[in-house]
Amino acid sequence: MEQCRTDVVVWGGGLGGACAALQAARSGTRTILLLPGLWCGGMVSAAGVSAGDGHELSAWQTGLWGAFLRGMAAAEPSGLDHGWVSCFCWRPDRAEALLQGWLAAERTRLRVLRRIQLEAVQWCGDRIQALEVSHGDGGEALRIEAGIVVDGSDLGDLLPVAGIPFRWGWEARECWQEPSAPTASRLREEPWFRRQPVQSPTWVVLGQLDARAVVQQRRPLSQPFTGAPDGHGLERLLSYGQLPDRLVMLNWPRQGNDFHHNLERAVADREQQQALAMEMQAQSLAFLQALQTATDGALTPAAHFPTAAGGRSCLALMPYWREGRRMKGMAVATERDLLPEQATGHGPIPRQHEGGCATVVIGNYPNDHHYPGHPWPLAPKQMVWGGRYSGTPFALPYGVLLSPHCSNLLAADKAVSTSHVANGAIRLQPMVMNLGQVAGLAAALSVQARCPPHALKVTTLQQALLNDPLAPAGLLPNPHLAWHHPRWRQHQQQGLRALHHGEPLPAVEPLPPPEGCLSAHGRYWRGRVTRHGHRWWGDWHDGPMPLITLEPHVQAQFQRWRDGQQVELRGCLNRGGPWFRVEQVLGCQAPSARPGGGGSIQARQPGL
Repeated sequence: MEQCRTDVVVWGGGLGGACAALQAARSGTRTILLLPGLWCGGMVSAAGVSAGDGHELSAWQTGLWGAFLRGMAAAEPSGLDHGWVSCFCWRPDRAEALLQGWLAAERTRLRVLRRIQLEAVQWCGDRIQALEVSHGDGGEALRIEAGIVVDGSDLGDLLPVAGIPFRWGWEARECWQEPSAPTASRLREEPWFRRQPVQSPTWVVLGQLDARAVVQQRRPLSQPFTGAPDGHGLERLLSYGQLPDRLVMLNWPRQGNDFHHNLERAVADREQQQALAMEMQAQSLAFLQALQTATDGALTPAAHFPTAAGGRSCLALMPYWREGRRMKGMAVATERDLLPEQATGHGPIPRQHEGGCATVVIGNYPNDHHYPGHPWPLAPKQMVWGGRYSGTPFALPYGVLLSPHCSNLLAADKAVSTSHVANGAIRLQPMVMNLGQVAGLAAALSVQARCPPHALKVTTLQQALLNDPLAPAGLLPNPHLAWHHPRWRQHQQQGLRALHHGEPLPAVEPLPPPEGCLSAHGRYWRGRVTRHGHRWWGDWHDGPMPLITLEPHVQAQFQRWRDGQQVELRGCLNRGGPWFRVEQVLGCQAPSARPGGGGSIQARQPGL
C-alpha cells in the first residue's frame, strides 16, 4: 500500500471541500484534496446548480463567495444577469474552470486526487490518524496520514466510515423548541415523515434554447409533469434558471425533477446509491424530453458535462443534495439561531462561554425546504430590501464545524452541525463556500499553532478571516456595509468589538460603489419612476420594469424617492427577472406633472 503524509486532508466532492482545501493551502499548509469524481466545484459546477441562492446583497459578497462572484462576472462574456431564480447565473463549465484555476495556483502546497473511493479510517486515541482510499482504474490503495481531517462532502461521507455520530432526518419540536419543527407525536404517528426523511434532491439537467425560436407551449406536458408550468407558464419556467448562452438549468421543484422516493438510499450501500442515481437521472431526462416536446423543439438537450467515456452529456456529474448526514457538533445551529430578533432585525449573536462573540460566518437565506406536494410551513425570516424580498441575516458559531468525538476533525459543506429545519437556510452555495473557507483556515491555523482545532481561539480565527489577503470574509450581520466600502475592514473591526461587548452594531453610512466595482455590463437609464407597494418601477418603452438593488447606497435613495420623480440610473438589465438591477443613482429631479413618457436606456461606457 502506498503511503503519504500531509498537514491537512480534505475528503471532498462538495463545494465546501474544494474551498476548505483551497484556503488551507493558501494559508500555508500542505494539503491533499480527495475527489470522488472529476470536477471539484460541487453545487456550483459538477451538480449544475449554477445560480447563487442567498448572499446576494453587496454586504454579503465577501469571503470566497465574493471572490467567486467577481471572478465569474469577469469570466462570463454576457455577465450574470439572466434568470429569475437568482441575481447571478453562470455556466457550470466556467465555474469549474475558475475553481480549478484557483486550486492549480496552489500546486506547491496542494495535491488534488480524483476518482477516489474512501475505504477506511484509522484512529489513534481521540483523533483520526489516517484515511485509506483507493484510486485509479485498478483500485490502487493509498494510506494518507494527516494532522487535520476535513469532511467536505455533500452527504457527510466520512462520518459513518469514521464512526462519528451524526443526525439524519427530522427532529421534534421538543428537541430545540424550533417553531417550524413537527411535534414528537406527529413524527411518531404520521407516515409522511418516514417517507420523506430529508429534503428532496434534484439531478440537474441542462437544456439549450434555440436563439431564433419564440418560446411557447404548443402542447401540454406529459405525465407526471403536466402541472409543472401552473402558476407561472412555460416561458417563466424556462427563464427561472436561464444561464448565459441561452442555456437553461432545469432544477424545477413542482412536478418537475425534484426526486422524492426512497431517499434513505442516499446513505445506503453503493448498489442502492447507484439505483437511486439512475432513477433520478431518468426522471430529469424525462422532464427535459417533456419540455422539448411541449416547445416543439425550441428547447433541446445541452451536451455540457464531460462523461467517463470522453463524450458530453446534458446531465450534471452528480446530484444536487439538499441535505445529508449532519455531524453532532460542539454547537448546533437551530431555527431559533436564524430567526430575526425584533430589536436588531438579525438572528441572535452566538456567544462563547466567557461571553464574547463566537461568529465565524454570516448567512441570510430565507429558509427553503423541498418536499413533494405543498411546501412545509416555515417561520418567516424575510425582509423587504432594495425593492425585493431578501433573507434576514444570521450568524453561526465556530462550534458547528467541530466534533466533540474527534479532536482533529472539521466539517465543511452540508455536514456541519445543524438541525433539519435550520439546514434549509445553511445548505446553499454562498454559505457553503464561506463555511469551507472557515474550515480550511481553522485547519491551517491549528497546524501552525500545533493545537487541535477546538483549542484554537475564536478571536484568532475571526481576525484571520477579516484580514485574509485574497478573500477577506465579513462577520457582521449588517446589510448596510458593502464589501467595497473604503473603510470596510475598520467598520468590521469596530462592529466586532461591539458584538464582543454585547453592544449593538454601530451605524454605517452607505457609500456609492467605486467605479472599478461596477458591472462591466451596466447601462444607463433615464425616466420616471412610480411606486407600487414596496417596489419601484421604471417607465420602460415596452412597459413598466421593476427596479431592484443590492447596494445599500441605492437602497437609501429608494427610500427618498417620490412618485413621478425623474431619475438617471446605472445598472444591469435582466430580461429573465424581469428587473433592472440598479448599481448607481446618478441624478434625481422633482416629480413630473406630465403623465406617461417612456424612459430611455443607453449602453454607454462608464464615465462618458
